[in-house]
Amino acid sequence: MKKSYNVWWSETAENDLVSILEYVAGENPLHARKIFGEIKKRAESLNAFPDRGQMVPELQNQGITLYRELIIGPWRVMYRVSEDSVYVLSVLDSRQNVEDILLQRLIAWK
Repeated sequence: MKKSYNVWWSETAENDLVSILEYVAGENPLHARKIFGEIKKRAESLNAFPDRGQMVPELQNQGITLYRELIIGPWRVMYRVSEDSVYVLSVLDSRQNVEDILLQRLIAWK
C-alpha cells in the first residue's frame, strides 16, 4: 500500500494564496475561484506524490535542497516534505522576483 502524507498549509502560504485571489478577484471573481480550486487540488495531491515537484532553483543554486515546488500557471507552490507530512510554505507569482521575496522572508524570520 502506498504511503499517504498529510498536507499542511503554513499561515504564510495561506496569506499568499489569499493575496493572489483578492488581486485576481478584483478583475474576475470567477477566475479567482477557478485558480483557488486548481491550486488547492494540486497541492492536496501531494499527499500521494510529494516528491513530484522540482527543487526550488533559487535555493538549489545555494545548495539548499530541502524545498520543492509545483508550478501551477504563473504560481509557484513551494513546500517541504518531512516524514509523513508535506508543508506548503509559500505560493508566489513567478512573474515577481522570487529570489528577493524569499530573501526578505528569511530576514523577517530572524
